[in-house]
Amino acid sequence: MDRWLRSAIDYIGSWIEFQHRTIQQPGVVVAFVHRGEVVAEHAFGLANLDTGEKLTPRHRFRIASHSKSFTSAGIMKLRELRKLRLDDPVGQYVGGLHPRVAETTIAQLLSHTAGLTRDGADSGQFIDRRPYLSAKELLAELKLPTAIEPGTRFKYSNHGFGLLGLAIEAVAKEPYTAWIKREIIEAAGLRETEPDAPFPKEAPFARGHTRRVPLGERCVIPGDNPTNAMASATGFAATAADTARFFAQLTPSTKKSVLSAASRREMTRHHWRIPQSFEGYYGLGIGIGKLDGWDWFGHGGHFQGYISRTCSIPSCELAISILSNSIDGAAPFWMDGAMQILRVFHSRGAPDRRVRDWTGRWWTIWGATDLVPAGNRVLVANPQLNNPFMDAAEIEVTGRDTGKLAWAAGHSSHGESVRRVRDKRGKVSDIWIAGANVKQEAVVAREIARRYAPRKRRSIP
Repeated sequence: MDRWLRSAIDYIGSWIEFQHRTIQQPGVVVAFVHRGEVVAEHAFGLANLDTGEKLTPRHRFRIASHSKSFTSAGIMKLRELRKLRLDDPVGQYVGGLHPRVAETTIAQLLSHTAGLTRDGADSGQFIDRRPYLSAKELLAELKLPTAIEPGTRFKYSNHGFGLLGLAIEAVAKEPYTAWIKREIIEAAGLRETEPDAPFPKEAPFARGHTRRVPLGERCVIPGDNPTNAMASATGFAATAADTARFFAQLTPSTKKSVLSAASRREMTRHHWRIPQSFEGYYGLGIGIGKLDGWDWFGHGGHFQGYISRTCSIPSCELAISILSNSIDGAAPFWMDGAMQILRVFHSRGAPDRRVRDWTGRWWTIWGATDLVPAGNRVLVANPQLNNPFMDAAEIEVTGRDTGKLAWAAGHSSHGESVRRVRDKRGKVSDIWIAGANVKQEAVVAREIARRYAPRKRRSIP
């Protein structure tokens, strides 16, 4: 692994840990897969607020719409076996559909361009007000016509991927969950993934959680309910490591995959632009994007109590999966921040020997400041931000414990000096960044308690 990538991965983990603490989420797990191997896993917080169970990288989360990418891989596998074609009408495999629905093609369903209803007339299954649809209930809703003309625009549809699950069952002549578990999950070497509940009792499972509002506190959402005929759209549960492994295997250039390179290229190419998105596209069960010229593909997931996001970056041979177990989980924002961090280290490189020890998280009453060595400079990052390097000042190191702000924003302290202070043991105890004296977290916590903590009031007789 390139040194810059290792430095970036290390800082992403530190930054997400800080973000998790700051916005007080129940828990988050992040995993990094490089060239097919898990190179880092981090778990922060709790798996269950009621019991206080500590979260670990082995906990499984509901990964929701990531399920669509597994279903797409299943369809492509059947295509490779010449059991179906992408331009086949779905009515060729599933009966009882409205004629307009029956005419939509497998490719249109995979790319969300079949024009189907998103979640039907009652989407209560996604807010825990009713069970997920059975096959009979799903087929009853698919007797209605498409919502719009097929093939005219991207229109997301969970019903469409539920229908694809029924198509897989018809072709494979066995239940969707059994076939996808054997032919895709196990074939990909994934040991911590299930296509739907019930889940193995011995496997640790992270519970979902509500927001704090409107009740005023977070409540635990069990999250272990079966999704029935909607498993192919939203039923999967997995660890962050397994999720990242799977998406790493979808990279067209990877050497190990359950699919041919041609199938992977077809899944991950731009099929349709997503309306009102910035450089957002959809392939076949895969979301695709671009950040400052950097291509990525992956998917997100929203299940009651869980928010997740996975991105694979082919040029870095890297896949990242972030799973959060609350309905206001910040996984999408943290993924965007992780991408920005990767970009900075990619452009600047790993830290030079001279600046390598200018690191750490330092505090004032205003919050934390991260010193992050990259290339030949030390970046003064703000971990409170979704992009911690936005407008980051740069320290040029001039001596063992001296430097200057070689670049800073207009309202900052451009050109001013920086110096490190050491204690009697020779360890850096605090740092002066221009006129700001930043200290260790425990020191600042004591200062705040001494100055501002409420005093016990004397009772009035």
